[in-house]
Amino acid sequence: MRNKLLIFKIVAYHASFTKAAEQLYISQPAVSKAIRNLEDEYKRTFFLRKRSSIELTEDGKAFLVYVDRILSIFAEMEEQFINQKEALPTAISFGVSTTLANYIIPKIIANFRLQYPKINFEIKSGNSEEIENLILNQQLDFGITEGNNTNRKLQFKKFIKDEIVLVTNANNVSIKNDTIDIKTLSTLPFIERESGSGTREMIYEFLKKSKIKKLNTVVTLNSTEAIKHFLYYSNSYALVSIHAVNEDLIHNKLKIIDIKNLSIERWFYFVSRTGYQSKVMDLFQKFCRA
Repeated sequence: MRNKLLIFKIVAYHASFTKAAEQLYISQPAVSKAIRNLEDEYKRTFFLRKRSSIELTEDGKAFLVYVDRILSIFAEMEEQFINQKEALPTAISFGVSTTLANYIIPKIIANFRLQYPKINFEIKSGNSEEIENLILNQQLDFGITEGNNTNRKLQFKKFIKDEIVLVTNANNVSIKNDTIDIKTLSTLPFIERESGSGTREMIYEFLKKSKIKKLNTVVTLNSTEAIKHFLYYSNSYALVSIHAVNEDLIHNKLKIIDIKNLSIERWFYFVSRTGYQSKVMDLFQKFCRA
């Protein structure tokens, strides 16, 4: 119930199912289902659905008052019975791979500091291989990366799911109906991430299953941001995280090209040395999953 009430509050705040889903890192259908369940349970309509927006009904406004009170009581309970038993750190330091550092972690950190304003963060970013090596060398205690390494010295826990999509300049009309088959994929001029990138390694694992040994790589760059800016001025293609191009799709800078019979999905993982335990790491992981 608490999760549904939190979803209701976030939807009411943004007046948007889409923005609520983005903040909560869950799918839009999951947000819609939670709201629908609440409306069914209380036999009331809380939101008026319009073509391009939503707004609270009078019942919804009254319900929000109770939601705020209930969530406030939950927070007081946690402060009284959980948080006081564990001294909160003054700083949290960890590593994240580049995609996460640019497009996902900033929102989480901002929300975290709203709840724990006295905690400061020091974030080390790099490709997945770099972050995992820093953890192995004990220069970092934990991190979040794009890979699920088989190194037994590291332990991995699932964080959030991601999808890799094929994108190009929104004005590129060279592909009919913006759809290709897998064979065509290897003929396109590609912009790729550097060796060691978790995204690149994972992409090639999927491509091997489709019997594609290599891509027609014309440029290699060391960040997704660099790849996106290259695509703004060319008709090349790239496989990137959907999280990295949400704003570009909205503002019609890039577009997705569908690949028939190929879906590339992955997980982002919390990673630490095998056997490593930390209240700080546990606190942050619990917040990220809340």
